[in-house]
Amino acid sequence: MYFQHVYDKSLAQASYFIGCQAKGEAIVIDAKRDIDTYLDIAKQNNMKITHIAETHIHADFLSGSRELAAVTGAKLYLSDEGGEDWQYEFNHVGLKHKDIITVGNLKLEVLHTPGHTPESISFLLTDHPATDRPVMVFTGDFVFVGDIGRPDLLEKAAGFTGTQEKGAKQMYESIQRFTQLPEYVQVWPGHGAGSACGKALGAVPSTTVGYELIRNWAFQYENNEKGFVDYLLEGQPEPPKYFAMMKHLNKVDRPLLTEVPKHEKLSKEAFLEAFQNGMKIIDTRNKADFAKAHLAGSINIQGNNSFATWCGWFLDYDEKFILIADETEMNELTRKLMRIGLDNIYGFIDDITSLELNSESSEVIDIESFKTMLNEDNIHIIDVRGENEYKAGHIKGSENIFVGNLEENIGKIDKNKQILIHCQSGDRATIAQSILAHNGIKVKNYSGGMKEWVEKGNEIVQLN
Repeated sequence: MYFQHVYDKSLAQASYFIGCQAKGEAIVIDAKRDIDTYLDIAKQNNMKITHIAETHIHADFLSGSRELAAVTGAKLYLSDEGGEDWQYEFNHVGLKHKDIITVGNLKLEVLHTPGHTPESISFLLTDHPATDRPVMVFTGDFVFVGDIGRPDLLEKAAGFTGTQEKGAKQMYESIQRFTQLPEYVQVWPGHGAGSACGKALGAVPSTTVGYELIRNWAFQYENNEKGFVDYLLEGQPEPPKYFAMMKHLNKVDRPLLTEVPKHEKLSKEAFLEAFQNGMKIIDTRNKADFAKAHLAGSINIQGNNSFATWCGWFLDYDEKFILIADETEMNELTRKLMRIGLDNIYGFIDDITSLELNSESSEVIDIESFKTMLNEDNIHIIDVRGENEYKAGHIKGSENIFVGNLEENIGKIDKNKQILIHCQSGDRATIAQSILAHNGIKVKNYSGGMKEWVEKGNEIVQLN
């Protein structure tokens, strides 16, 4: 058996290339959209991708299964579980509980594991003729390292009212069945640390059934469904806005993008015309460089591992936008965006100084200036971290408005006061500062954030 774990750090998303070397056949599970990765693996190992499978209708990334099928001619194997509301709306081989997929000498048994979503399935792998016992299970968003998939996304992100408690109860039942698997079976999940698909995912890429029985909180609620459901639904992070679009696009027929597109470096004239017509500008530079000088109205989303997620919060799928980025970074930035379906890049520029436009700077303050201003009456402190972070500990007098929801909550901001913002360590506050400036509100950014505040021994308020 050939096995390769393909991991996208930008979305903390795992996919898998599994091949039978004797027969030269391979299956890809939960493919990302820039499919050249899998084509290269197949070519390097003299294999043909004959099967493509998914564990469920994904909410956090745009699956590349159909792109991969279009290029390779492989068959799509997708869940037909979950009822009529949870069916893929394009041609595929439907899978039910206990169905078998054969890839050369490999056997994958389908396990219906609802909870995260009604149609979720896992794949239990046996490597014949080496053994007749299962050796791996690919769990998607069912069981993670140290955590399990959240059942609230359908309700919170996709608007399916009343589904989260039902999903939590289904997850409890699925967890009980999972305990019956042999303890030695390796568990390969769909996500790692940093994903918004759970609360506290572990950083290591895989685990075993036996290890999760010991350390995963979800297996400590035997005969206590209510306690399990309450804990599972409590304290889940805010789901990014783009999740609803992913859920839709992964279910319906859609245009395919089988190659990573190359984007045009805009001329000064082309950029100025688009800029003056109000096209959104995403500045991907380091937050310190952005603070020193940037174009009025541009939004700073640094081109790091969180780039696509934050773009998914602030960009609409029907709007074109321009990137400010170094040309050498455009391929990687394009990949990150196409993985969540943000394909409307109008072009890019790499140097704002050549545009002959007036630049602006952001006002960033240190902890001493921040402390001094806390004693003033005419201030409004906004903590742009998530709700759970805020409850766990915040600065007295601060108001919590999560950065992803700032634009809908502009009316809560008192423009007659001096506005101070902060997050944990500066990145989200920089996004927030640029979002507010884009909406005509100037603020001061305490860049050290809660990390520095706590390290310096300052007082916090806890709501938990």
